[in-house]
Amino acid sequence: MEDVQNYSPAVPLNIDRAGIRELKLPLLVRDRSDGTQRTVALVDLGVDLPSAFKGAHMSRFVEALNAWDDEINYQSVRRLLENIKNRLGAQRAYARFCFPYFIRKTAPASCSKSSVPYECRLTGELDENGQSFLLEMDVPVMTVCPCSRAISRDSAHSQRAIVRMNVRMAGFSWLEEFIEMAEESGSSAVYTLLKREDEKFVTEHAFAHPAFVEDVVRNVAQRLFAHEHVEWFSVEVESMESIHSHNAFARIERSVNRAAAGQQHGESP
Repeated sequence: MEDVQNYSPAVPLNIDRAGIRELKLPLLVRDRSDGTQRTVALVDLGVDLPSAFKGAHMSRFVEALNAWDDEINYQSVRRLLENIKNRLGAQRAYARFCFPYFIRKTAPASCSKSSVPYECRLTGELDENGQSFLLEMDVPVMTVCPCSRAISRDSAHSQRAIVRMNVRMAGFSWLEEFIEMAEESGSSAVYTLLKREDEKFVTEHAFAHPAFVEDVVRNVAQRLFAHEHVEWFSVEVESMESIHSHNAFARIERSVNRAAAGQQHGESP
């Protein structure tokens, strides 16, 4: 049959990335407590397309993904990317998995258990220079405003904030490690199920640990600097302000120099 994709295009320009987006796929993810957990991912796949070709063979992305069916990790994603490169004759291949990851959390006072979802994204790219691996996640926390806490006699405004982390790593790390970093950096973690005694505990704990978004982003960055596998990170904290009509945010991005990180956490060399 006629292969139109291999025709010469009317406009002969190289395309950086062409492919498919938001293909839904069952996914197996490593779980620190239970070994693995099953979730559902939206998957983007792409390749570079030279100027000599009119289009990419989109069905071959789906074939590669159907043949993969693996637990997601550095080695398995590399196998998928190599398969995509070979099937499409590409120099560069790209895969991105967006999925909810669930942690079963225990309420601090009643010990009630419930699952909390965290939005995660994992991106792999493979070219002649090797493979890159980027982990992204959104972690909700609670913050209490230190200014409001200082000037108010009996109260202060509080709100939910989102810690958004992007991390490049040199080795395997549990998703839970980074989630815990974020939750320990705010005024309090958030929960799905809280009884009255839990609400009392969480509120009192949060008011005893007020934090600006600037405090939270610095706290997370300090922990990422200290992590043995982190090579580069960006972290942004956005506060959904409860008494303002706008949000507040703060962001830090750094490459981690292991020799310098032991001496100084504030700035990269």
